[in-house]
Amino acid sequence: MKKNLLRILILFLSYGFSDTDHESQIDSSIANAADIQVYDFNYLELLLYTKSEKTYVVNFWAMWCAPCVKELPFFQTYSTNNPDVEVLLVSLDFPADIESKLKPCLKKKGITSKVVLLDDPDSNSWIDKVDTNWSGALPFTIVFDNKKRSFHEGAFESLQDLENLINKTINH
Repeated sequence: MKKNLLRILILFLSYGFSDTDHESQIDSSIANAADIQVYDFNYLELLLYTKSEKTYVVNFWAMWCAPCVKELPFFQTYSTNNPDVEVLLVSLDFPADIESKLKPCLKKKGITSKVVLLDDPDSNSWIDKVDTNWSGALPFTIVFDNKKRSFHEGAFESLQDLENLINKTINH
């Protein structure tokens, strides 16, 4: 992980790039990463904003949160049915559990959407940076593009509930 962050930093410093290039790199990271990457909040925060009209859905969840695990298939189905929307599942589980617990859980649930793990112990700091109204309870979902942003604390009861939030956000 530290080597990957160092490589990214070197690329940033060596080449520099426009916001559009940055967005492309983030989209590529979300779409093409085969393994679960571990991020601190500073890196994850880059994925929570966009200058493009593309819609992003970011869900914070954990394996120990039963409502979170129950709604994962809704995100997977939405992602499969809407390939133009970037779905990112942010696990708050322990990095040590990626191979033994997280990957088997995702496989069992049929989840192929992009999953990253947030490993940043200072949750009191970063929760407010995500949304000042977020209590820190899971699950928590953000839907955004370059003009609109909405937050949803709590679980979705159905795929339709998730679709309604996304449509309400991007169509208003």
